[in-house]
Amino acid sequence: MSDNVEGQEEKPLKHGFTTGACATAVAKGALTMLITQQTVSEAEVWLPAGFAHTFELFECEYTRDMAQCATIKDAGDDPDATHKAKIVAAVCWTDGSGIELDGGVGVGRVTKPGLPVPVGEAAINPVPRRMITRAVEEVLAEFEIERGVKVVISVPDGEEMAKKTLNARLGIIGGISILGTRGIVVPFSTAAYKASVVQAIQVAKASGCKHVVLTTGGSSEKYAMRMYPELSEESFIQMGDFVGFSLQHAKRLGMETVSLVGMMGKFSKVAQGVMMVHSKSAPVDFTFLARAAGEAGASPELQAQVAGANTASHAGDLMAEAGTTAFFEILCDYACRHALEHIGSGIQVETVLVTMKGDVLGRAAISG
Repeated sequence: MSDNVEGQEEKPLKHGFTTGACATAVAKGALTMLITQQTVSEAEVWLPAGFAHTFELFECEYTRDMAQCATIKDAGDDPDATHKAKIVAAVCWTDGSGIELDGGVGVGRVTKPGLPVPVGEAAINPVPRRMITRAVEEVLAEFEIERGVKVVISVPDGEEMAKKTLNARLGIIGGISILGTRGIVVPFSTAAYKASVVQAIQVAKASGCKHVVLTTGGSSEKYAMRMYPELSEESFIQMGDFVGFSLQHAKRLGMETVSLVGMMGKFSKVAQGVMMVHSKSAPVDFTFLARAAGEAGASPELQAQVAGANTASHAGDLMAEAGTTAFFEILCDYACRHALEHIGSGIQVETVLVTMKGDVLGRAAISG
């Protein structure tokens, strides 16, 4: 996650592919081998995201009656529980017509109602079911074959992987689910990002850190590292938009001091008491900012300008131009107080507001 400042671009995160996309590829590859009686080393799959991707296949085996192959799921830069999972498809002919789809070893089975898959069936969600069925139909049509086909999707390590998911709580027993609505995994889903934040705090603790610095992205982290040269690299953690969540885990893991370093756009929300600062989660409260401006000694006219500002950064610019720097100290103080209200006592919270160029606008620290 970045601060989105000055057009700065961080290295793009790599997309991955869902278990559903992988299952479709191995089903297509296995059926092609069953028909052609030749090894297939790759399978191209059209994804609902709107493009095709070619998956590498291995462990390819076939007889006259059955064929199977595998691929490895690549979740890209999204560290989920099924990253590097081996997805296997076994395909055979049936005496009937149509396409049967089932789950084998490591694919969970649904035992509770309320899920998109009926009780008793393999936990292969609707979109992957459609993707697999369509791929099988296309291969049959390509070779002009009209026979019944059974496809069984397996994940050899699926039962172990499922322990890291909510499947058991949802009533999906015996393995993972075959998922995906677009075929791709977008990097850093909320859950994955939160997990990475917790892991980073755990690493800081293991390195002996008692003081962590939480930033909203790459730019604010760079500025924070200049502010705290005495701290080790492990002390600096990009929390993204998850302010409250990150504070809670910093306290839980025994940190004595937490410094929040960021810019007006997101930290004005923390000063309001908002602990999830994504642009869609809560708007900037310009009435609050105008009130804070008044507390800092701004004239009624300047308060009115702040109330009518376009963005929080614009409000900050107005106050900086007027030389009313106490405004930023007040916002930092509010942010510290709301942070402590959120996580309770027993920790010191510091807030530092910086400009887009890294200059310090204001700072405050309060011990709870």
